[in-house]
Amino acid sequence: MLRGQRVLAKASSDGALVAEQGRVEVRYKPNDGRAYRAAAGNLVVATNPTVLPEETCAPAGAAPSKSEATAKSAAAPVDEDTWVAFTDGACSGNPGPAGAGFVVIEPSGKTREGYCFIGASSTNNVAELTGVLRALEAIPAEAASILVKTDSKYAIGVLSKGWKAKANQELVAETKRLVQSRRARLEYVPGHAGVSMNERADQLAREAVSTRRSKLP
Repeated sequence: MLRGQRVLAKASSDGALVAEQGRVEVRYKPNDGRAYRAAAGNLVVATNPTVLPEETCAPAGAAPSKSEATAKSAAAPVDEDTWVAFTDGACSGNPGPAGAGFVVIEPSGKTREGYCFIGASSTNNVAELTGVLRALEAIPAEAASILVKTDSKYAIGVLSKGWKAKANQELVAETKRLVQSRRARLEYVPGHAGVSMNERADQLAREAVSTRRSKLP
């Protein structure tokens, strides 16, 4: 596992990671053809891992197909000094009880998470925006690079693509200011598609709704 994503990592026949100058070759897809190098300390080996033959992975440098490139975008690699946040919102009724959840992954690989109950009568869009806002607030001001992954095209649109906000204007403006001041990048990740940290953010948002409570780091 690398920052919440399952990867293939170069290993010896006994399952031990093979590191060169402290970094291990990893692949996000076996037939991707693009090899990346991750710090060995950021990798967590699964229990009873399966050692696959070398030919399982395409030779490094082979161009991925269009469909493979699209699938890989949900788990794109990031720089070693980047803080990554997965955010989500939940609403029962829309409008109705709403909550936001987030998972923040530090450059070291350590995670912190939280959730926030927004109110008994809110909307899904407010929940999605709040998730982004609370995640950014949980990242230290000295963070050199920030990547926020969300399954809300609405949040990405109003925060980084110039969409005009017809509603939630105060919240959009507040969150947008923080996105810009922190120079955070926003990236779309498909929801309910097996992306583990996105699924966890969704669970946290739903926990906020069901418990009517907030728990922030």
